[in-house]
Amino acid sequence: MLNKLPKVLVVGDLMIDHYLWGNANRISPEAPVQVVDIDRETTVLGGAGNVVNNLYALGCEISVISVVGDDAVAKELEDMFSEINAKSILIKQPERKTSKKSRIIAAHSQVLRYDNESKEDITKLSSDKILEKFKSLCDEIDIVLLSDYGKGVLTTSLTKELIDIANSKNKRVLVDPKGDDYSKYSGAYLLTPNKKEAEIASGIKIKDDNSLIEALKNLKNIAKLDISLVTLSEDGIAIYDEKLIMRPTVAREVYDVTGAGDTVIASLGYYLACGNDIVTSLEFANLAAGVVVGKLGSATATIDEIEHYRSSINKGSIESHIKSFNELKIQVKRLKKLGKKIVFTNGCFDILHRGHVSYLDVAKSYGDVLILGLNSDASVKALKGENRPINSEEDRAFVLSALESVDFICVFSDDTPYELIKMVEPDVLIKGGDYEGKVVVGSDIAKEVKLVQFIDGKSTTKTIEKIQNCVC
Repeated sequence: MLNKLPKVLVVGDLMIDHYLWGNANRISPEAPVQVVDIDRETTVLGGAGNVVNNLYALGCEISVISVVGDDAVAKELEDMFSEINAKSILIKQPERKTSKKSRIIAAHSQVLRYDNESKEDITKLSSDKILEKFKSLCDEIDIVLLSDYGKGVLTTSLTKELIDIANSKNKRVLVDPKGDDYSKYSGAYLLTPNKKEAEIASGIKIKDDNSLIEALKNLKNIAKLDISLVTLSEDGIAIYDEKLIMRPTVAREVYDVTGAGDTVIASLGYYLACGNDIVTSLEFANLAAGVVVGKLGSATATIDEIEHYRSSINKGSIESHIKSFNELKIQVKRLKKLGKKIVFTNGCFDILHRGHVSYLDVAKSYGDVLILGLNSDASVKALKGENRPINSEEDRAFVLSALESVDFICVFSDDTPYELIKMVEPDVLIKGGDYEGKVVVGSDIAKEVKLVQFIDGKSTTKTIEKIQNCVC
């Protein structure tokens, strides 16, 4: 995994999805149509903006480049990107209309949608400006996502140039494609068409595994891809990388597949940028898609939601709470963006007993997320002597991960957890009551320190003594 948040660059068609919510209880006297009494309005990022929203939910550093009009909708887009700390480079082309799709919703049903937008190709001048900005950012980012909604930003010539530039700098390009000619995306790392789009572009009807393989092979040849991929809605995702690899969505109720494609490309880009291989990234993206199809409308999936979903379908996800230093760093930055109150504690936790469980339960009560720094085997040995620990760091971490109170565990090997605390910068630092009157390592970093009393007579040392003194 990277030791920083992934930096992702999105280029594509931006729009605002505008919703008018109300009730329809009467027919107009002017024409045989419903009259909808609007009681509220909402707006969300749409098109490539929904990809950005998904990346934000995952905790990425995001840059976005697009062409918009010189209008109020463009200003609204800028403000929306600013709210999520996305770096937006919006090139204004005065004669264009920035896309805004308005939907009238009555009694949870869409009554009407009307679009106000430009769909013609952007000008050569706008295209050149995109290339200039793209070149200046390309060295700084980890991966490129092209989100093509067919609204004229990703012209054929521009798309090819963007991919060529990215490839020259060894940056992988993932594309959510549009249209039926995928040679436009030649040289991309992968595309994310859905089943219908793949059938049209490949000219092959997908009926079974054999036809799926043929379609994937055809797409790979057409666009000269590293990996050929097709999303299969609630049936999951399939890729072809010398062989067919499928990851079906685990059975759950599907409410809405709207925006699932945006989630797939965002989560694939995020996980690949974190240094994972394609199969692991595919599994992560499939979990993310499984989360969003269980929601209504264009939705996003956070890391917490994905991990919870993974836990609900795979009890082996206990290990997902155990993080390396760099993995934890990414989680901490994401949690802070979400405004979570972070609690930190540390210890050996050699033979887990009631005192440990009570201590950790109280510690968690001081915030939203409890991070536990676990002494490595070498660290425990230095503190407790040659005969300790009784249980290995892997076993101790696994058992602690099963506790409801513990959110993340990171093993450290230093004499103290100071460097770990320095990275986390917790809101609350927890230590045992025996530290009354003593200096607590990391107290100069945490916002506050809390001491939690132990339960009398409950300790690993006493447990060991009891076992040693047992007459069998």
